[in-house]
Amino acid sequence: MTYLLAILVVTQTHPVAEIDTIVRDGIRQGAYPGAVVMIGMADTVLVAKGYGGLTWSDTAATPSPDSTLYDLASLTKVIATTPAVMLLYERGLIQLDRPVSEYLPAFVGDGKDAVTVRHLLNHTSGLRAFLPLNTLTDNAADARAAVMSERLRWRPGSRVEYSDLNAMLLGWLVEAVSETSLDVFVRRELYTPLGLTQTRYNLPREQRTRAAPINRWRGHPIQGVIHDQNAARLNGVSGHAGLYSTGRELARIAQWYLGRGSVGNAARLLTAATVETFTRPGPGNRALGWEINDTTTSENTGTLLSPEAYGHGGFTGTSIWIDPSRNLFVVLLTNRVYAPRTRRSITRLKEVRGKLADTAVRLRERSCRLLDSLGGTARC
Repeated sequence: MTYLLAILVVTQTHPVAEIDTIVRDGIRQGAYPGAVVMIGMADTVLVAKGYGGLTWSDTAATPSPDSTLYDLASLTKVIATTPAVMLLYERGLIQLDRPVSEYLPAFVGDGKDAVTVRHLLNHTSGLRAFLPLNTLTDNAADARAAVMSERLRWRPGSRVEYSDLNAMLLGWLVEAVSETSLDVFVRRELYTPLGLTQTRYNLPREQRTRAAPINRWRGHPIQGVIHDQNAARLNGVSGHAGLYSTGRELARIAQWYLGRGSVGNAARLLTAATVETFTRPGPGNRALGWEINDTTTSENTGTLLSPEAYGHGGFTGTSIWIDPSRNLFVVLLTNRVYAPRTRRSITRLKEVRGKLADTAVRLRERSCRLLDSLGGTARC
């Protein structure tokens, strides 16, 4: 579908006005100062819009879908770490049901030989959710050693416990298998082939002023400095957090997932079978790396996304949901952690996410009806 037709679809459908109201209500309630919304299908973007400001100042610039860089926090797990594992899995270099210790020999003891790659991906490894590495250790090497030596709290496979430690281990596993750092691997093997130039770890100093602020220091916004202190202790590159991106580039990645490993004119990087393996529902509400839409996620996903939808959120106020059944993606990027004006900013944000997802479904349905009436060829 041409860009002109995409504009026509947006301007003639009422749900766009509803989206404006939903996102601006979040600002008025004090959940976040600004936001970027990206909504679309595998072959078109229906909404690409910024709202509010980068800070609460009346003179603050409005976030841009194309150029504002967001600290993705835990979206790193599914925008960097999970696809890196998928690439190596497809090449036969990682096997899901092999012990992690075969790839990371330091991850031993206390029954850890029973922990598989699959356990890390679906958060059933038996590891606790979190360790304050920034206070327990003084450098990246000691932080890594602390994670490697952490004892299991539960028998592997016995329960779901969402854990940053799982994603850290996956990042190091990717590095061990690929013999390069995680940031270099994903840039070379994923982002560059997809034409992404702004998705990266460790922003250069000259790009930091384009980042949505995540805190204040003596009244001044802090930009381009990673919010997650454990990622900072690991020198900014980790499997669990540390990545930056824009709304436009996240939309491209969402379209790549909807295309089951292919998007636009870019070379196919994965087979459909691999994408389906990693996004298939597993224990609890987990797939491999991803969260699955079910009754436990409705506060983030509304009521209209299909049970096949998968997504993830980030502590800083970021989220992405992809629904292959409806051929739909919804990206909402906010800097919720920047001086929220409400005591329950994450609760308010979840309300916005749920309403936004439902409205995105209605927008997609109306857009497809309009396309059909115009003889459009987009896959709806």
